[in-house]
Amino acid sequence: MITRRMMAGALAFGLLGGAARAADDWKTQYPELTLAVIPVENASGTTDRYAPLTDYLTKSLGVPVKLRVANDYAAVIEGQRAGNIQVAFYGPASFARAVMTGVKIDPIVNQKHETGASGYYSVIYVKADSPYKTIEDLKGKNLAFVDPNSTSGNQAPRFFLKRAGFEVEKHFGKTFFAGSHENAVLALTQGTADAAANLWNSETDTVVTRMATKGLLKNADGTPMKQSDFRVVFKSDFLPEGPFAMLDSLPEDLKTRIRTAFEELPMKDKAAFDRLSDGKDQGLTPVTLKDYQPIIDMLKFNDEQRRKS
Repeated sequence: MITRRMMAGALAFGLLGGAARAADDWKTQYPELTLAVIPVENASGTTDRYAPLTDYLTKSLGVPVKLRVANDYAAVIEGQRAGNIQVAFYGPASFARAVMTGVKIDPIVNQKHETGASGYYSVIYVKADSPYKTIEDLKGKNLAFVDPNSTSGNQAPRFFLKRAGFEVEKHFGKTFFAGSHENAVLALTQGTADAAANLWNSETDTVVTRMATKGLLKNADGTPMKQSDFRVVFKSDFLPEGPFAMLDSLPEDLKTRIRTAFEELPMKDKAAFDRLSDGKDQGLTPVTLKDYQPIIDMLKFNDEQRRKS
């Protein structure tokens, strides 16, 4: 005999089941998601750093999340423009460039470093045993940039050097793009460049310190190089750390799930979070488009200077 209580229970179960199905409707449209990362390290290093994050996101979201290590910054921008990349890690300038060129994306979080700041600096390195002590000393010398859309590796040094009175194309004998932050440092150590633009979080957390930890930097005699083998001859103002960003066109419930997953990452999977910075970062900070307006303004200034030259 079917009682009223049984019918009410069945109805409630049906409603709950329907709500659960509705909440997961996005899985039909997105049975798999892609996380893309700009090239800071070489491909294998980036994969090692971000693979635990994709595993965590796969568990948190309930669909496979695949990692894509981009060949250049533009590939991430264009991949999101085409809708092929649902979530991406950007530098601040590449994120700003994406927004400026019409890519509809929402920033999620950025990383809070060991200093407690959610940002970093652009620096220009020379080798410590070189005769170069200042930017003036590099007149007519070769400078390695990273990528046209790199903040610390191109946009910021151009902006802040201009503000300091140095026209990059006139002051340096040659400039070129190395392709990644690691490659820019290698160009310096191998003598292809006299100086290299790069990112700097703190005295103990830079691309140089990370490369040294991995054994990628060696002197001509084969001995390991360290941070003290490099000298900073120029340092920018503080820059906001680049964000993880997702497509604005994603279903709202999926965007909520993604945002929650990132915000909970340091607590839910500390090992995956620590892998992003070799254990140096303190946490993740929620960000909005407004946080990157100064970077958008910087790019607009650089674009205008390029048009004038």
